[in-house]
Amino acid sequence: MVTALLSPDPFFWQGRRVLLTGHTGFKGSWLTLWLLELGAEVWGLSLPPEGQPNLFQQLGLAGARPERLRHHDNDLLDSAQVRELVEQCRPELVFHLAAQSLVRRGYRDPLLTWQTNVIGTLQLLEALRQRPDPCAVVCVTTDKVYENHGGTAPFLEGDRLGGSDPYSSSKAAMELAVASWRDSFCGSAPHQHPGLTLATARAGNVIGGGDWAEDRILPDAIRALQAEAAIVVRQPAAIRPWQHVLDPLAGYLLLAERLHQGDLNERAFNFGPDPADSRSVAEVVDTLLRHWPGQWQEQAEPQAPAESGELRLNSERARQLLGWRPLWSFELAVARSAGWYRAVHQGASPLECCLADLASYQQSVHRETSEP
Repeated sequence: MVTALLSPDPFFWQGRRVLLTGHTGFKGSWLTLWLLELGAEVWGLSLPPEGQPNLFQQLGLAGARPERLRHHDNDLLDSAQVRELVEQCRPELVFHLAAQSLVRRGYRDPLLTWQTNVIGTLQLLEALRQRPDPCAVVCVTTDKVYENHGGTAPFLEGDRLGGSDPYSSSKAAMELAVASWRDSFCGSAPHQHPGLTLATARAGNVIGGGDWAEDRILPDAIRALQAEAAIVVRQPAAIRPWQHVLDPLAGYLLLAERLHQGDLNERAFNFGPDPADSRSVAEVVDTLLRHWPGQWQEQAEPQAPAESGELRLNSERARQLLGWRPLWSFELAVARSAGWYRAVHQGASPLECCLADLASYQQSVHRETSEP
């Protein structure tokens, strides 16, 4: 067991060369900002940000600190572009977040979902394998990689992988591909890379300011509140492991630090909330409405894609081996998220709101580590 660390080490990240795929997405934008605040040099590989608004543009990241953020609108499926960027960056650490990350879009475009999530990942790993330098790689998947038969027990990292929909199954396949790659090409044998270390990270259902994606409950709810319309809720009884985006991102950063040290043997980590913070969709909406008054209504869909009724994660491995644990409760995560959206809706700077959340999170770290 390691001593609780809770938050990344700023001395470690100062000046580190970091490759971040999917940096224009919701989680990628938050992680880019945090890495820049830690003093890292970031190379971003991603498709252009989707939709209006989007957090990447709201934060002005494309033009921010160009000496420390190299922004590249590249396709992960273009192997030549990926190899070229890896050669330019010469990364010490990689966070692989680029993905087709929406369940319903997976039904609409299953082939692209599988190509991006599996082949795109392998393109990146192959480019990294060609470089001689040591590199630690965190491949981000999802809590939906587990074969879910409707039980209530929290999933452990060793549980059977699976998935009935294209998104979930492609992410489970990505887990298998990364594990196979690690066994095949990471190590001391003549055909292996001795300095390439890999692990996957499986987070819960993240929320936070700046998520504008389609078919996610919090962004959908915010759009309805902004329009003074009722929030449409499809599955109010569905239970998910909700957490603020900063909690799993702190876990990713801690995991990368340990992988860089080269003494971590486990290949997968769950980053979920405390057990009591796995809540229903209805509780998410009701809690949100305490901070931004409105109303919601259930709406059944006659031909809706199948979704599991309950999903929980056991994150004890991350607690024991990384010193990580979630810092913000369900109520605080919803409150901070609602506060971000409402402040931005009233004219506040999205960047300043994100920096305020980061500062508040660091204060939570300080309180936790300073208490006897």
